[in-house]
Amino acid sequence: MPIDFHTRRLRYQHFMREVITYTPLLKMLLLLLVLWLAFSAGVYLAEQQHPHSGIDSIGKALYWGVAAFSTAGISVAPQSELAMLLGGAWMVIGSALFFGTIVATITTYFVRPMQGPHKKIIDVIEYNLEQLDELSVEDLDLLKKTVDGLIVHMEQSRIREARHAEADIHRQQE
Repeated sequence: MPIDFHTRRLRYQHFMREVITYTPLLKMLLLLLVLWLAFSAGVYLAEQQHPHSGIDSIGKALYWGVAAFSTAGISVAPQSELAMLLGGAWMVIGSALFFGTIVATITTYFVRPMQGPHKKIIDVIEYNLEQLDELSVEDLDLLKKTVDGLIVHMEQSRIREARHAEADIHRQQE
């Protein structure tokens, strides 16, 4: 059965909300933008002193900045030593940040559901159990109370779920 336009739009909005809320995409893009502007301005200012520079406007410097980190190839190379140093640094930092943003966003998006509250609690308990020899008596007592509390909480949750299931069955039978 084909999915209608409204459902697709809702799914897309949900996806975008998840990406923006739970991944580093916006922060990393903002950092990339700020660094791009800073490095491009630095190269432009350094190249103003060089008479044979092809980077003679801020627009060309901005274009150079995008071409440099995106590995698209650069038709105009900086001429001054300072601009070459800044350009080299920008190529490494910009490329790492750009591709790192993509990898971090995708990884965070797909790993996040596996890191729910229950998983985090289990990870902490597992860590403490691995460190059992190094825990003090107070730490062990706290760990025991925490685990006991979790067991009680889970039992209460199961009881509530069973009651809700029973109520649903009674409603369906009526």
